[in-house]
Amino acid sequence: MTESDTGTTGRSHGEVGPVSAVRLSVNEQVHRLEVDPRTSLLDALREHLRLSGTKKGCDHGQCGACTVLINGRRVNSCLTLAVMHEDDEIVTVEGLGDPEGMHPMQRAFVEMDGFQCGYCTPGQICSAVGMLAEVEAGWPSHVTADVATPHIALTDEEIRERMSGNICRCAAYPNIVAAIRSTAGGGTQ
Repeated sequence: MTESDTGTTGRSHGEVGPVSAVRLSVNEQVHRLEVDPRTSLLDALREHLRLSGTKKGCDHGQCGACTVLINGRRVNSCLTLAVMHEDDEIVTVEGLGDPEGMHPMQRAFVEMDGFQCGYCTPGQICSAVGMLAEVEAGWPSHVTADVATPHIALTDEEIRERMSGNICRCAAYPNIVAAIRSTAGGGTQ
C-alpha cells in the first residue's frame, strides 16, 4: 500500500500511532497514562481515567461543559492536550467534593436549583469556582465599572459576563447567578 492508499503518512489502516507517557495529577491523585500525543485533556479525563463528570459538549471550546480547574484557573479541557499538563494540578467537579462533603458551590447549585438537565452543571460549577478566584484576585472583566478598584462589586451583570463562556441550554441562568451570589456571600441583586 502507498501513502495515498491509506490516507495517512506512513501508517496502514488500523495501525496505532506513537504514544506518549504522561503523568497527570488529577483531584490530588497522580495517574500515569500512555496516550496518543493528540489526546485532549477532556478525553484523557473521560476515556482514560473514567472521570465522567467533565462533559463533552461542543468539543470546540464554545459551551464550557468541559471546564476544569488547572492550577486554580478555569480551562476548557477540550482545547488543551493532556501531555501539556504533566506538572499541573487538575481539579474536576469530582475533586471539588462528593455527596457527603460538597464544595460550597456544589451545595449552592443544589440549594438554588442552579441546574435543570444537569449536563452543563459540572462545567458551570468549576467555572464559577475559578471565576470567584479571579474576582478575589482583582481581575476585571469587560463590565467592571472601575478596573483600578481593589474590590470588584460582584453584581448580577458582573457574574453573567464572567460566566458567559458556559452555556446552559435549559436556561437555568437566574438560579446559576443566585448560586454563585450565595457562595460569594452576597444577597440577591
